[in-house]
Amino acid sequence: MNAVGELDAHHLLSRMAIVEQRVRALLAERRADDPNPGDPYRGLYLSEEHLARLLARVAGQSADSGVRGRFAELDRESQDCDARFRAMAAAAGTGLALDRLVANFGLAAPEVELLLIAVAADIDPRFESFFGYLNDDVTRRRPSSAVAIELCGCLLSDPGVRNRLIDGPLVRGGLLGLSDPDRPFPGRALQVPDRVIGYLLGGKELEPALAPVLAEVPALDWGDPADLAAALRSGAGLAYLREQPTGSGTVLARGALRARGLGTLAVDGVRLAGASGKTELARAAAREARLSDAGLVVTNVQALDGDRGLFAALDCAPMPLILTGTAAWDPEWLDAPPWQGAVPAMSSRERAEQWQQYLARDGGADLAEDLDLAEVTALFRLRPEHIARASRTALAQSRSNPGSRLSAGHLALGARAENGAALDKLARRIEPGVGWNDLVLPPPVRSALQEVELRAVYRDRVLGDWGMRPGAGRGRGVAALFAGDSGTGKTMSAEVIAGALGLDLYVVDLSTVVDKYVGETEKNLERIFSAAAGVNGVLLFDEADAIFGKRSDVKDAHDRYANIESAYLLQRMESFDGLAILSTNLRANIDDAFTRRLDVLIDFPMPDAKHRSLLWDRCLGSRLRRAGRLDLDFMGAAFELSGGAIRSAAVTAAYLAAHDDAALGMGHLVNAVHGEYRKMGRLTVESEFRPYWHLVRPAEWRSDEIRKVEETG
Repeated sequence: MNAVGELDAHHLLSRMAIVEQRVRALLAERRADDPNPGDPYRGLYLSEEHLARLLARVAGQSADSGVRGRFAELDRESQDCDARFRAMAAAAGTGLALDRLVANFGLAAPEVELLLIAVAADIDPRFESFFGYLNDDVTRRRPSSAVAIELCGCLLSDPGVRNRLIDGPLVRGGLLGLSDPDRPFPGRALQVPDRVIGYLLGGKELEPALAPVLAEVPALDWGDPADLAAALRSGAGLAYLREQPTGSGTVLARGALRARGLGTLAVDGVRLAGASGKTELARAAAREARLSDAGLVVTNVQALDGDRGLFAALDCAPMPLILTGTAAWDPEWLDAPPWQGAVPAMSSRERAEQWQQYLARDGGADLAEDLDLAEVTALFRLRPEHIARASRTALAQSRSNPGSRLSAGHLALGARAENGAALDKLARRIEPGVGWNDLVLPPPVRSALQEVELRAVYRDRVLGDWGMRPGAGRGRGVAALFAGDSGTGKTMSAEVIAGALGLDLYVVDLSTVVDKYVGETEKNLERIFSAAAGVNGVLLFDEADAIFGKRSDVKDAHDRYANIESAYLLQRMESFDGLAILSTNLRANIDDAFTRRLDVLIDFPMPDAKHRSLLWDRCLGSRLRRAGRLDLDFMGAAFELSGGAIRSAAVTAAYLAAHDDAALGMGHLVNAVHGEYRKMGRLTVESEFRPYWHLVRPAEWRSDEIRKVEETG
């Protein structure tokens, strides 16, 4: 314990000595009036003598009726004790923990005495026995309300004193509680939380129960907290900061609180909303802010779902309460109007600076020679607190392999680690495993796909820094439409783009979106868009025409509600800040209003003979052993299949080769195509399979005979 903590502990022990004098005086009075002072079972039963004394007492007369003002001398001694220790604290350049407690919780002198009396048994075990005697119950080792009030020299019948223990600053501030609620008020025991006792003894540790809901507060300077700091200096006790994507109200709040000489205690609203006993945790957070001389910052307040009781429990006056969130302020949250401010989004340059700062702070990073930190990190739309964690994750990954340098892959892994699980419940996550070299597409289609990547990389610079999409609540998102027949490479292309950007691909499952009940589809879509806004990923709506279809003429109520759904989607797509890809087999089914709001439209054609041959080669891969006579040019020219069908046939051929334990040959390929034709319901014509028709055999024909035919030609 440091010198300041020792001073607080000595001060508390000195005050305990005065509390002991009060207890000794009351014990002497009780023993003098005890008819059986030597009874070993005293406090375990009600004796006749005790009952007679109770009956002799005048109705309405309490046992403490003769103690009013009796401890006046001890009150003065307490004041003298406080004055001595204040002088010592001033000489040490600090203050007393008890004085800070009185100021921050608004305690009066009687409340201080009640608190110290309640603390006594937790400081000195002798008080357990003392209180057991005074309570006339050896099993109850804490002071009852009646005993505590009597030790303060007050009357139990005084309504003001009773209120101090029922709804006064001690109780509202979480400094003291009454146990045994089923007992009458005089018999309820006083109890002080361990955190408060530790604070009075000079301890600086935070309330352990708050650990699961605390939010990280980055120690960095970003943004301009001057307006918020001025509001706090002028007496604003409640503030609301509305955050833009990548902006951090927590960082601004920390800067403003530091300017006022206060610390910062941050609570994550999402964790708080999902915690057990959240109201008690909110009160504990408010108490901790007062104990720590810190402003209370609550992030993601929209997650509290308008719980007025929870908002009220966060009141930590006179410490400032600063709320941050992405939604507009709702007057129903709290009766008091807040000071409101906007938190701007970080530019790509600022985010790169934050990455550089954190990578240097965490021990330095040996960057790969070809790594452009600014260009790579521009893809990741993270807040400062997220960048702090992502940089640590990236460094841990790079250092796990001795001698390796920090690469773009490590940074992407750290950024993806910050993706929450909310979108995983609404969409299927795919970690990209393909790249540009795996795509077999005509040059115009590849160029259009590369434009999607380019827009994603530079959207913050173009739409944010340069303001090329101003007004009307437009987001900084990128939306693209992939149209083409099934199997032409739409989903794979989306995966390639996600992989090139270092992001995960989230495929929306339409079964979780479309709902027959009016308004439910829009709610499901809002959940997806809201979850995707906080995720560094690519959102893919497969078979998008099911929900992005054309609006129709209103002929009945069904048409009206369908059009409302489409209108909602039009607005939501325009305000979306992420990267969304829509895929459809029928471009004509997409509403024209959607296509106008799309950044890139790409038509995926069926592959021609040249591209089909390349697809066969790519789908068979490099690890599958091939026979020397594979005629892939024939396969591409003879069979008009989509890329997806070729991939499926290649897998089937590999299974046939595995069954034969042989290199893959033409017999395996043509039989795989034969099976694919049957799946699609297409006729198999001998002229298509020439000169390999003799290798196509019924399923019951053994595959080893196919091999013999191939070997003999």
